[in-house]
Amino acid sequence: MYSLILLLQVAGLGAQHAAPLPRQPVTCYEVFVRSFYDSNGDGIGDLRGLTQKLDYISGLGADCVWLMPVAESPSYHGYDVTDYYKIEPDYGTNDDFKAFVAAAHQHHIRVLVDLVLNHTSSEHPWFQEALRDTASPHRSWYRWSTTPGDNWHKSPVRDEYYFGLFWSGMPDLNYENPAVLDAMKRVARFWLDSMHVDGFRLDAVRHLVEVGNEVSNTPGTHQVLRDFGQYVRSIAPQSYTIGEVWDNTDVILTYYPDQLDAYFAFPISEALMEAVRTGKAGGLLPTVEQFARAEPPRRWAPFQRNHDQTRTMTALGNDRAGARLAATILLTLPGVPFVYYGEEIGMTGDKPDERLRTPMQWNGSSLLGLYRWLIRLRANDKAIREGELEPVDTGNEAVLGYLRKDGSSRVLVVVNLGKVPATFSLPGRFTLRSLLTPGRNRTALPRLEPRTAYIYDMTRRP
Repeated sequence: MYSLILLLQVAGLGAQHAAPLPRQPVTCYEVFVRSFYDSNGDGIGDLRGLTQKLDYISGLGADCVWLMPVAESPSYHGYDVTDYYKIEPDYGTNDDFKAFVAAAHQHHIRVLVDLVLNHTSSEHPWFQEALRDTASPHRSWYRWSTTPGDNWHKSPVRDEYYFGLFWSGMPDLNYENPAVLDAMKRVARFWLDSMHVDGFRLDAVRHLVEVGNEVSNTPGTHQVLRDFGQYVRSIAPQSYTIGEVWDNTDVILTYYPDQLDAYFAFPISEALMEAVRTGKAGGLLPTVEQFARAEPPRRWAPFQRNHDQTRTMTALGNDRAGARLAATILLTLPGVPFVYYGEEIGMTGDKPDERLRTPMQWNGSSLLGLYRWLIRLRANDKAIREGELEPVDTGNEAVLGYLRKDGSSRVLVVVNLGKVPATFSLPGRFTLRSLLTPGRNRTALPRLEPRTAYIYDMTRRP
């Protein structure tokens, strides 16, 4: 019966949404399929399980999911691909994936998939052919040397070395050969046209083209991304591409204006976690302002943590109040916020990576109500979702304050990051209506309790 339903979904919906989605998501939810929900009891999360949990993701308020790699791979994480055109068998089949996408679209949720452009698996047929046959058409799709060096790995076949920035199991693709980019464009088209995805998260994009010993942010890398991004937009104008450039703000901003649609704002993530951990606002708002001055908020994505970073609850020493503050700040800042699965229920985890990607705890709920409220508030309040940010001078490094403004609409966010009560007065006369907790309107801010956040709709009084 499931197979019949699956076929009907795929045949009936295809790439169509139940209703048109905006050009960019409002809030996106990152999922590691292997750890999310197991539908058949084999101990591995799968696509049918993920499909069964779409009500949960929709109930959270997310209008977008980013799936960590789902293509065939010999590794648990999937970042070393052996077949870009086939779903990892642990997760299901290509038809299972199409059924998931169709169901996600019915829930008004777009689907982004992780696409690994930088390297393949050492088990990929392209590399195996290149390794064994120096006259192979795929030989020049990888980089070779007769001498060892940093990131060069000994060939198991002959006295030579191949380049792999991350490890020997991930040989880098050689984008100096135009055939490589052409192949990856075909891969992108397959996922957009045949698998009906809405876009891509692009892994490790700052490393695509190396020049000598320079392995990051080279002119060739920018040109590959410019070409790839323009190609995707030309065949799928409503698609959304977002890249991982794990670097400082000045470097990230060099990837605009004409490459991918958006990039993750790693410096905002770091400043946000530092502010909550130390109890001092520090460089958080100046970092946000640097992004906001350079690019519209739809083009950059703040987040707390991702699959490579210590989870929020662990990073904050199991400080639940701090985790609430971090969520409140993230979901009221400009940009397109991304939420890593399990953060909304306070999951813990530290390096090594496997411990950052543990199974979703379906009986957890510690922060769930807050996340649901904030994500829906963001979706329904244009000032929070799209408005400009204006810092508020609180006169206290422990008190973070900012306005989100859209036309005549104003939302005030005040966060006491410290461990003692605080006060400050707003200049002017306003009526304040709480957007976090029900209650009577106020004409002045209350005493700010330690480790507590406040969100108010502001109306100027005569």
